[in-house]
Amino acid sequence: MFKQIQRSVAMCLALAMAVSLQAQQPASNNGQDSGYVLKTESDLVLTNVVVRDAKTGELIRGLKQGDFTILENGKPQQISSFDFESVDMAQPLNEATISGLAATQSKAGGGARPEDLRNHRLIVFFFDLTSMQPEDLDRSVTAAKDFLSKKLQPADLVALVSLDTSLKVDQDFTSDKDLLIGKIGMYNGTEGDAFAQGANANSNQVEDASGYTPDESEYNDINTDRELYALRAISKSLEKINQKKSLLYFSGGLSRDGIENQASLRSAINAAVRANLSIYSLDTRGLQAISPLGDASTASLRGTGSFNGGAIQNNFNSNFASQETLTTLSADTGGKAFLDSNDFSPAFAQIQRDTSAYYVIGFHPSNPAKDGRYRKLQVKVNRAGAKLEYRPGYYAPADYQHSGKEDRERQLEEELASGLPATDVALYLDAYYFRLDENRFYVPVSLIVPGSQIPFVKGGDRDKATLDVIGEVIDEAKRPIGHVRETVKLAVNEEQQARQKNIQYSTSFNLPPGKYHLKFVVRENQSGHMGSFEADITLPDMRKAPLKLSSILLASMRVPSKGTSPLVREGQQYVPNISHVFRQGQHLYLLYEVYSPAKVKAVADSTGAAQKTAKGSINLISNLELIQGSTKVFETPVVQATALNVAGRDAVAVELDVPLDNLKPGTYIGQLNVVDDAGGSFAFPRFAVLVKEPQPADGASAGAAAIAPK
Repeated sequence: MFKQIQRSVAMCLALAMAVSLQAQQPASNNGQDSGYVLKTESDLVLTNVVVRDAKTGELIRGLKQGDFTILENGKPQQISSFDFESVDMAQPLNEATISGLAATQSKAGGGARPEDLRNHRLIVFFFDLTSMQPEDLDRSVTAAKDFLSKKLQPADLVALVSLDTSLKVDQDFTSDKDLLIGKIGMYNGTEGDAFAQGANANSNQVEDASGYTPDESEYNDINTDRELYALRAISKSLEKINQKKSLLYFSGGLSRDGIENQASLRSAINAAVRANLSIYSLDTRGLQAISPLGDASTASLRGTGSFNGGAIQNNFNSNFASQETLTTLSADTGGKAFLDSNDFSPAFAQIQRDTSAYYVIGFHPSNPAKDGRYRKLQVKVNRAGAKLEYRPGYYAPADYQHSGKEDRERQLEEELASGLPATDVALYLDAYYFRLDENRFYVPVSLIVPGSQIPFVKGGDRDKATLDVIGEVIDEAKRPIGHVRETVKLAVNEEQQARQKNIQYSTSFNLPPGKYHLKFVVRENQSGHMGSFEADITLPDMRKAPLKLSSILLASMRVPSKGTSPLVREGQQYVPNISHVFRQGQHLYLLYEVYSPAKVKAVADSTGAAQKTAKGSINLISNLELIQGSTKVFETPVVQATALNVAGRDAVAVELDVPLDNLKPGTYIGQLNVVDDAGGSFAFPRFAVLVKEPQPADGASAGAAAIAPK
């Protein structure tokens, strides 16, 4: 419920760091892996071809590789792999559960090897519980049980997957009828308690302008994306199994809002094609009677929509739209959609018919462009009177330069949600906290990217580049309570030598006390490379702390600012030096705050008269020591604060300025001594500092120039 209420963006060039940020490299494994090794090539395109006699419909067997010709966009392709699979040649499997969707092991302790799955049918029953009415679900379960008990063949391996509040693999591939029937029976009685209510043909009515109709388009877009992402996840989990797979998608309709879900649809289809998975969509609503007045599931209509045809036309359009997406999924993956029928058995029969015997043809495309465009396939066979069944084409993989805006946004969101770090771009992050009131902190966040990793492009007299930044703050309950999304445009002069410096991005959040997890992702938009960084931060409850101290912020530069954040003092904003690397000739600036310091009490002198003290005065003293080894090599004069200097926050801000001209290069331990003399409390926080030699004369200038986002 807490929202980010303040966000500032500052881009600046800091001096080059001594500590380089290196992308993590995976450790090499010199050992040899045992067991079956599956080798795949990413550019290999597989297509399944069923060859039938045009008159009798019988399968034509015995064809060789030389009998086929395959064309992509009209250009002949060199066939690199060829195979024929038939369920008649399937070998019996002893495993009760086959390693597949969930990568589970058999009861005997080992899953079937991929080569053992040859000539078997691999069928996934996917029940989208979020889109079905209870009566539709009952019909679906009954039809599935009937198929499993009467039509399941020894070569058939079936898996069960469902989507309600989450995507679940309820049963991995198995030929055990009783096990499957028992598992599928769990779906009965589901009352649509997930993200979307089951739809029917009368769900959308035309209302007159006098009534309020909520706009649910964004809500529906999210639900559709969620269902398409589930299909993509299933496809990706099956990529390592080379055999043709079939997915029977039990759905109550899948609606899209214009092009809002186009990227998700394209991604789901591409994943299915790459996994050699055909989707057979089954509209579980069956044949529907569409009434102009609606049914008991909707409120009564107002206005003239029920009399002039507007209401029934709206219902027809809504129904067709929800079926169009199902048809697209099936047609583009080589499956078939079953709509407007109360008999579900033809869907099961079609899957068995299409996967009884087929030729698997593979080729490496002669067109190497990763442009993401649709490529039409055409297969020919030198056999008179033959009818071929195959998918009409596929979408080529797309590199970053050819990806669209929605694909790029989805890429960022996926990386933000991913549990694995992105390491193509080196990235480092740090966060600080300054108290605004007893229950709220200002949390500035800074991250740096080495300029050497950003491919600047020459644009006129400037070097230009763009960075996409996305980040979020998650509380202890795993709830996102703060979000940042920014596209930063850089335009720097050549003399600024951005490639020898670091690009620094800053933003901020307002948060209550507690423990938080931060994750940020940065992508440079020339090659699409990304880097991510995660960190934890604890905002303390200071009410019982003897000395209420903020973070200690170190900086090597200050820039003019008209802002009012705690980092701005007398028109100068402190730019955090999160690496703590400085050069001789620079200044080490320190900024910290003490909250609610104790008030000085009046003390009697030798004559018994009370000493005069200013009302509300304090006595806060502090200084900085730099230690090298066990020797104190530098100490600043003591700074004393006798009054609050931060209006409205019961705080005193302390600033220290340490010239580094006379310090030798090396590593130091800085100890900040903070004593509240009136309250008898103190703190001695420590931090590391690295001082380097001055920048060479032909290198970057000591004064870094600020870059504002364009």
